[in-house]
Amino acid sequence: MNERKLRIAAAQINPALMDVEKNLYKIERYIEEAVLKENAKLVVFPECALTGYVLNFNEVKEVAETIPGQSTKKLEDFCKRLNVWIAVGLVEKSSKKYYNTAVLISPNGIEAKYRKTHLPHQGLDKFVNKGDLIQTIDTPIGKFGLAICYDIFFPETARVLTLMNVELLIVLANWAEGVEFYTNYLAQTRAVENHINLIAVNRVGEERGFKFYGESIIIDCFGKPLIKANKNKEMIVTAEVNLNEAHNKHIVRIPGIWEVNCIKDRRPELYKVICAI
Repeated sequence: MNERKLRIAAAQINPALMDVEKNLYKIERYIEEAVLKENAKLVVFPECALTGYVLNFNEVKEVAETIPGQSTKKLEDFCKRLNVWIAVGLVEKSSKKYYNTAVLISPNGIEAKYRKTHLPHQGLDKFVNKGDLIQTIDTPIGKFGLAICYDIFFPETARVLTLMNVELLIVLANWAEGVEFYTNYLAQTRAVENHINLIAVNRVGEERGFKFYGESIIIDCFGKPLIKANKNKEMIVTAEVNLNEAHNKHIVRIPGIWEVNCIKDRRPELYKVICAI
């Protein structure tokens, strides 16, 4: 199978709480570094990178923006100027509802948005609405899926996207100390059990008792970490992923003796209970 390589970057930053303008400035600087120094084509930022995460309801209402809106317009300008794709987390306002949202932006503008579908009882997630759509985004540079933080605690998220032929799962996160299993185990598990590429970008810094540990990671389809960021440090890490490999679900280790296929070997007729409500 021919390789289709994509160079991606994890921008592990410490967003300033409630200071959108300061965060936009930092995001622009990190995009520039990822593109000009690392030659990245896609740059991924953490969950709620524009606002911070540990907000009360009044603060959620204050920082929430429409999509498209003032901040996404500036992000579009960054992407156009630097010819790059980015994924960024923000608080979205839509009618009288609020969402924890990830937006995917290209040099041509907004390509897609994803609203967090699984909400823990913490931070601003206590005050926003659940998203109701999991989908793949077919782009000129790859077929992507978006997820936010707690979403990958649920294996169904990555499996549904895999059945939609996702090539790269993009995870924006705010994981705090105490849940290091996300970057130590879960991210790699989601990649290897579905044979997909995965980038998980966590933040650093401290907010109102939550200390976010970083360790953002880029993983290939075999579950191998290609690179992992440091703990508690703002930084960029980059790696190349082979998008075509995500379509090769039939893994042959010893022909005729040791072969597996994580999709064809499933037994969906036995899994009906997981769809019960």
